[in-house]
This record gives sequence, structure tokens and C-alpha cells, in this order.
Amino acid sequence: MQQRQIGPFSVSAIGFGCMNVSMGYGPRIDEAEAGKLFNAALDHGYSFLDTASLYGLGHNESLIGEYLATRRDEYVLASKCGFSRTEDGKTVMDGRPEILAQTCEDSLRRLNTDVIDLYYLHRIDPKVPVEESVGALAQLVAQGKIKTIGLSEISSESLRRAHAVHPITAVQSEYSLWTRTPERKILATCDELGVAFVPFSPLARQFLTGKCHDVTTVTEDDIRASIARPRFEPDNFVKNEKLLIPFGEIAEHHGCNMAQLALAWLLAQGDNIIPIPGTKHMDWMIENAGAADVELSSVLVDELGLLINENTVAGNRYTDALIASTDSEKD
Repeated sequence: MQQRQIGPFSVSAIGFGCMNVSMGYGPRIDEAEAGKLFNAALDHGYSFLDTASLYGLGHNESLIGEYLATRRDEYVLASKCGFSRTEDGKTVMDGRPEILAQTCEDSLRRLNTDVIDLYYLHRIDPKVPVEESVGALAQLVAQGKIKTIGLSEISSESLRRAHAVHPITAVQSEYSLWTRTPERKILATCDELGVAFVPFSPLARQFLTGKCHDVTTVTEDDIRASIARPRFEPDNFVKNEKLLIPFGEIAEHHGCNMAQLALAWLLAQGDNIIPIPGTKHMDWMIENAGAADVELSSVLVDELGLLINENTVAGNRYTDALIASTDSEKD
């Protein structure tokens, strides 16, 4: 797979989002099958793996630590901190330095590694100045426990404040044809500061693959039934699905599938962009890797951007409550 630069690391142009095997989209898959999927991803050229302490409450990190320990030198490892659990078991944003330090220790143990290459603050805790949280991560860099620092779902103002404390290597936020929030401001800020941008949900939570057809069957343990519900409400989804007819025709004419077309569109937005599609399916993981070989003309990039965007899609990307609490929405 072609390579791109993320801070000091050269990584595959398309990374692998590991969350799906542990949570988010229905039941987690068998652990042995997850191990086969992770190893196959490395075999197919993925060299940038993304996980978090939140994913399955450590389950996802443990899978990587168990099944990829002997191949640690073959991939750049990204994980995240910034959440803790209350006494009643509720997961909450928590950016306190002592919590971030302890989360890192726990992650290192589960990941079966001495160092995490890229460590993100998963979300900004509104009760803790971003400077304090990033200062704590900078101490982890000095201690050799992490190599670089990232931020997730961050606004441009917060990125600048954080970058003044310690250089930020990457910003991760939702970005795809149907979610253009980063285009408001953060992409330009990343370009200015030399920060890589890592889109999560680059396939619009399966929508842009054309493989999601009946949203009435989505289970309660699926993100599309909760935080991302607005665009998957039956009435909205029927409207949105109509966009896939011309989108699918373009993909077929271009000799690729819809997922590959959507990922190729993202790659065309800038050399500092490294999307991280996630999947529980071996075939889809292999298909996604092929997107790195799909070349789009500037005319086609513009055509796709006009076809599917936040003005042509019905519904918000998140529930109103989540949008109000997300720092990236302040741009």
C-alpha cells in the first residue's frame, strides 16, 4: 500500500480502525477471528492500527496485545485516553492528569508493549483545561511511555492551545463525504501547523459502502441506534439512500466499489489525511485496502463532493445533545 507521513512515522495511506471487533456495531466477534483479522490486515499492507482504552473497556487493546505481540515492529500503534468510569459504572470524559497517566499504564499492559506510538486525548474534558491534559501527555512522552500526542474531535482553538504546550502529531475526527465538519476550519489549521488528519467513520458508518439497507434491524448495541441515530432514522435513511444510486453508478464506471470510491475521495483531500475504516469482515478489510490504488481526477472529486455533502444529506451526524458537547463542533 502507498505510504503517508504521520509525524515521524511512515504508515499505510489507509489505517485500520480496530474498534468494530469489540463494540459499536452489534455483538463483538469471536476473539480468535479478531486475531485472524488483525494479522491479515498487516499481511495486506495496513501498518497503522487505531484502538482506545474505551473500546470494549480494554477488550480491544487486549486483543492487539495478545494476537499481534510478535509483530509489534510491523505497525504504528495508536490508542486513546480521556475516559474513566464512575462508581456506578458510567463512562465519563476525564482529562485529569492522574487519570491519563493511569490509563496509559493500563493500556501498555493490555497492549503488551513498552511504548505507544501515537496517544490521543479521546475527548476534551470540559472540566479540565486542555493545557493540563496535554501537559500530562507531554510527561508521558518524556518518560518514554508514548512517542507522540494526538487529539480527537478537537476545535481549531483548542488545537492551537494544545500545540503551544507540546507539538501535536495528529487530529482525529469524523470526516467523510456526508460529514464535512472538518472542512469548516480544522483541516486548514492542521495544514498550517503540520498536523496529520485521521478521519474516523470514513465510510459513514457503512452507509457509503451501500451494504446498509434495512435500518429497522439495527440493534440497541449499535451506534447507529443511539448517538448517530438522526441519519439512520427510517425517514431520513430513505432519503439518503437515494444518493447512493448515482454514487454507485460512478463507482461502477470507475472500476471500484462504493467503499473504495468514498475512501479515495478522502485521500484526494490532502496528503496529510489517513482514514481509518473499521470492519469485522475479512473481505471488506481487503476491499478497503484497495482504495489506495484508486485514482480520481479533480473533476470527479468535485462531482462527488457536490453529490453527497451535509446539504444533500438528511439528518445531523450526532444527536443534538452529543453535538452540543463535542469540541469539534465549535468551529
